[in-house]
Amino acid sequence: MRVRGCYLPAAGRTRIGLLDKLRAYNLQDLGYDTVDANLQLGHQADERDYSVAARILTDLGVNSVRLLTNNPSKIDRLRELGVDVVERVPVEPTINAENASYLLTKVTRMNHLLNLSWNSFPVLQPGNGGV
Repeated sequence: MRVRGCYLPAAGRTRIGLLDKLRAYNLQDLGYDTVDANLQLGHQADERDYSVAARILTDLGVNSVRLLTNNPSKIDRLRELGVDVVERVPVEPTINAENASYLLTKVTRMNHLLNLSWNSFPVLQPGNGGV
């Protein structure tokens, strides 16, 4: 079966729960990065479960997917669940002062596949009050 697109909002994010997700956001507002905020609350850096997404794709008769993601763990987990990920389509973010630190954490601590350079992070460059 050929499906043009299937989007599962917040797919797999139920393990941390809404309350702890809000607590993690509060910790991020206090300066924790996304990984440390989750760890501080007793969770893993990423506890998403893709089994429901894999079952939905199977139920729809979808045999393979082109996956829009920067997260290599998502690809690995879906493949482990029997989803044939034939292509990764990168999602290129717009970098700004509000998300620069978050994106840098995704790359350096969670191995996300983003083509970022220090030029992408003017607010984080040494000498600019950043790292």
